[in-house]
Amino acid sequence: MWFKDKFIDLSQPRVMGILNVTPDSFSDGGSFSGIDNALRQTELMLQEGADFIDVGGESTRPGAEYVSLQQELDRVIPVIESIKQRFDTVVSVDTSKAQVMSDAVNAGAGLINDVRALQEEGALEAAVLAQVPVCLMHMQGQPRQMQQNPMYDMVTEDVLVFLRQRIAKCESAGISLDKIIVDPGFGFGKSLEHNYQLLAELLQFKALEVPVLVGMSRKSMLGKLLNRDIEQRLAGGIAVATIAVQQGANIVRVHDVKETVDAVKVVAALNAYRKK
Repeated sequence: MWFKDKFIDLSQPRVMGILNVTPDSFSDGGSFSGIDNALRQTELMLQEGADFIDVGGESTRPGAEYVSLQQELDRVIPVIESIKQRFDTVVSVDTSKAQVMSDAVNAGAGLINDVRALQEEGALEAAVLAQVPVCLMHMQGQPRQMQQNPMYDMVTEDVLVFLRQRIAKCESAGISLDKIIVDPGFGFGKSLEHNYQLLAELLQFKALEVPVLVGMSRKSMLGKLLNRDIEQRLAGGIAVATIAVQQGANIVRVHDVKETVDAVKVVAALNAYRKK
């Protein structure tokens, strides 16, 4: 798939490194909010094998507060510009705001990663004009209240129906299928049981005929199951990343790049031998 000025072969599983330039993200809030810190973390993740750097300026953790347009622009645009000036990598912008999408792509971003699946005002139109790939994620509710008793008839089928509808909407607006990625939205309006059912049935998302991105790194689906604090969830994160890639995930979005890259390489080698 072409990400603006760089091609990445998604027939092999890839790792996306998370770069939150926010003061309140659930795992690393405030750690990389300055440009120098952001560049150091980017360099580290690229050295560890990241294929994408996902820059986000608004926390979407449960209970997160709204961030204004100007705040988000001030946080992400200088960082994206600096990363693209220094590194030959694909930068993804994690946003739901149309203006942030447009300005980020102008600054060098090659992927729009939207937890609201281009449903906010002007977002779909901005993505069409940007002419870069988009990632459409499923979320039930909004971050402030999404974990307050989420309910589904059949979680996997419900998420699939939503993503099919959003894919169709994007195609009718002018975004071709070869520029669409989907994300089931682990932890976004999902109970512990919903998350693990989605992971067990992740292979069903291949029926959408687009690449699948997953993000489970350090999330509460690990903390609640294992009774581990955020900084103690690495082993669980490697386990779910490994399972996801075995189940057909094309991109794994993580905080712990080095360890995840190793795990993904093992699964890729295993899959290569299965095909022989």
